[in-house]
Amino acid sequence: MRKLIAIASLCLLPAIPALADGNAEAGATVFKKCAVCHAVGDGAKNKVGPELNGIVGRKVAAAPGFNYSAAFKAKAAEGWSWDESHLSEYLANPKVYIKGTKMAFAGLKKPEEIADIIAYLKTFPGP
Repeated sequence: MRKLIAIASLCLLPAIPALADGNAEAGATVFKKCAVCHAVGDGAKNKVGPELNGIVGRKVAAAPGFNYSAAFKAKAAEGWSWDESHLSEYLANPKVYIKGTKMAFAGLKKPEEIADIIAYLKTFPGP
């Protein structure tokens, strides 16, 4: 039985990279959940959370003028950058992925929403 479950799980793996592509238009809708605390686009400024222009590929805790938690500063000291893998894990469960984060959001539970929001964020290059 365990072998059958393991084999069935492996069959699902090829679908995961397809989700990484995401849909930026759908991501714009998902981002409405984030917009209370985060901004993107021309003139974006830090709010309760940092502005997210250029977040994909940006070093962790690097938005100018934002006061990051000690947990984020520690990740920055370790050399973390926001690649798709870190973003996916963080967006799924922020408080578990980076213990000590100040972000109150519980996370996105649907993998397609995570892929969509990452695709959307990619449309906003950094400075």
